[in-house]
Amino acid sequence: MSQNLPPAPYRPQPLAPHEENNWAMASHLSTLAGHLVPFGHILGPLAIWLMKKDQSAKVELHAREAINFQITMTLGMVVGLLLSVVLIGIPILIGLYIFDLVVTIQATMKAKDGLHFDYPMTIRFIPSPHGSP
Repeated sequence: MSQNLPPAPYRPQPLAPHEENNWAMASHLSTLAGHLVPFGHILGPLAIWLMKKDQSAKVELHAREAINFQITMTLGMVVGLLLSVVLIGIPILIGLYIFDLVVTIQATMKAKDGLHFDYPMTIRFIPSPHGSP
């Protein structure tokens, strides 16, 4: 007698090490989408995080870091915009923009080498499911 068993649950296949590094790099580089699409700097790494977080802890970590940093930068930019009324916000905006680009490039290079990068001055809006980092 044959039994009608339910299908096995879908389990995503883990990524190969070179694929992990490529997706980790993409999570940082995708923040540059903010130059073309409103909120693309957050939506890019968010899409990668949602797609790959179950396949690779490394990609999940890099994408979560990129999202947290970009949300922090967005808040800084809002403060800079508000302060631009009294002109002090203009140098703050320029400094934040340059800082964002430099740190994003550093994070991308670390990801290329398979290393983790902790973004400086980042508020952890999306905490690690495992406690740290």
